[in-house]
Amino acid sequence: MANPAPAATGKSFLQAMKAVTEEAAPPLRVVQMEGLAVLKIIKHCEEFAPALVTGQLLGLDVGSDLEVTNCFPFPTREDDEEADADGANYQLEMMRCLREVNVDNNTVGWYQSCLLGSFQTVELIETFMNYQENIRRCVCIVYDPSRSSQGVLALKALKLTDSFMDLYRNNGLTGEKLREKKLSWVDIFEEIPIKVSNSALVSAFMKELEPESPVSQCDFDRLKLSTAPFMERNLEFMIGCMDGLSSEQNKFQYYYRNLGRQQTQQQAWLQKRRQENIARKNAGEEPLPEEDPSNPIFKPLPEPSRLEGYLVTNQISSYCNHINGVAGQNFNRLYLMKALQED
Repeated sequence: MANPAPAATGKSFLQAMKAVTEEAAPPLRVVQMEGLAVLKIIKHCEEFAPALVTGQLLGLDVGSDLEVTNCFPFPTREDDEEADADGANYQLEMMRCLREVNVDNNTVGWYQSCLLGSFQTVELIETFMNYQENIRRCVCIVYDPSRSSQGVLALKALKLTDSFMDLYRNNGLTGEKLREKKLSWVDIFEEIPIKVSNSALVSAFMKELEPESPVSQCDFDRLKLSTAPFMERNLEFMIGCMDGLSSEQNKFQYYYRNLGRQQTQQQAWLQKRRQENIARKNAGEEPLPEEDPSNPIFKPLPEPSRLEGYLVTNQISSYCNHINGVAGQNFNRLYLMKALQED
């Protein structure tokens, strides 16, 4: 399932921005988000769920912290060049309007919604690479409305690791390069801790709005014992990923079979050529070269990229973690209910 990451729109917009300086930046340690920005992201994603939406993150890059102070949604668009141009113009106009009212208008990344954690796609990586061309450090905030309905705030900040970006730029996602760099499927994305902060005035206002009752309906909803739909969908998506992983493995099996067949043909041809050269040498003739680039059997076979397999493996791991977490919570509820019945 492809993510609607703003690859084309983001690229055309970022090309209009000034390139950042090449000074060495400290590693990114934390993403500090304003409570207003978090609420805007949640509201936008929840209103359009289960459709997938995206938006722009605005803020400041300060030392080892990336501050997200505001955001705005991208309009729903079709995948064509005219819509891409309209999307870029919309972003530039929004940035101009925010600058006029003294709101932070520095792009620090984008946010997007997902369904049950299904965000690890090639489109997401391409969008990251487009942003990285002009923004030194950017993040993607991923919000999952389906998981948030289970009583957790499914909000995470992601960035690509530097080692993976270097290999991706150089088209080095082959088995040999990955083994040389010791890069595995867990080294594609790096999750950055999120810290939600509010001003003292906002905190005081939220305290005033806090209800007098210590228990709300949301607290009771967390005690529901039935999580079958959530578990079933996770298992369904994981089965689909297992099929995708099997297809990727079949690609490599087919590649290695062809590679072995080619090597056998090369050895047979080389042995024949050596015998022919022995005969020519005995006849006083010049030997022929032992390699013939024009021969199809010496043409190197392109190795399939391991990116899809790595992403599918990442996605399977994510589904397993979801199922494990929900199952653990269910056991806690069951033990609680058992204790209440015994009392």
